[in-house]
Amino acid sequence: MRVRTWPVVGVVFAVLWVFVRGLPLAPSALAGGLISGLVVGLPVAFVFRRLYGKYFDLGRGLRALPYAGLYLGAFIRELLRANVDVAYRVLSPGMPIEPEVILVPLRVESDVAITVIANSITITPGTVTLDYDAETNALYVHGVNGRDPEAIAEPIRTWEDYTLEMFNEDASPSDPPPEIVVSGGERDRAPDREPGTGGIDDD
Repeated sequence: MRVRTWPVVGVVFAVLWVFVRGLPLAPSALAGGLISGLVVGLPVAFVFRRLYGKYFDLGRGLRALPYAGLYLGAFIRELLRANVDVAYRVLSPGMPIEPEVILVPLRVESDVAITVIANSITITPGTVTLDYDAETNALYVHGVNGRDPEAIAEPIRTWEDYTLEMFNEDASPSDPPPEIVVSGGERDRAPDREPGTGGIDDD
């Protein structure tokens, strides 16, 4: 079922308003907060209605909700794990921080899906999205755990599986993800090379 987009956006703004205000978990307080959120959110959504599509597929949106919940759960789990990991690395006497930049090719193609993944990477401690390469549809990701680049890419692939379903992308979670590219080459797996013969940046 197709409905106009701006009222849906207004309702989303109202729900966010309730969360941001941190209202007590009482029915009257939540109802009052939702109503005040609608009073603010609907006019704002109407004014900025040209920034998004005119119509929204409500059925598709409802089908995406379970995957959005799975995405949120996976993100929160990784966020907690990354906080502990970074705290350990910072407080450890040896400071086991080995930064690395990896190129992570994506299966998602829509702007919103790429943006969601890129922001999730940056919000997670220990990783930052540096850039997006439109030609290869890939993200440059900086991570503190450079000795294990696959560990950096693993949560990104999990998030991508859910975004493929959330945003109805052409690819499927069952499609094998492209191989990542490590900017510094392999570590501790090959003898020392002559200067100018290692890494992907050498001509």
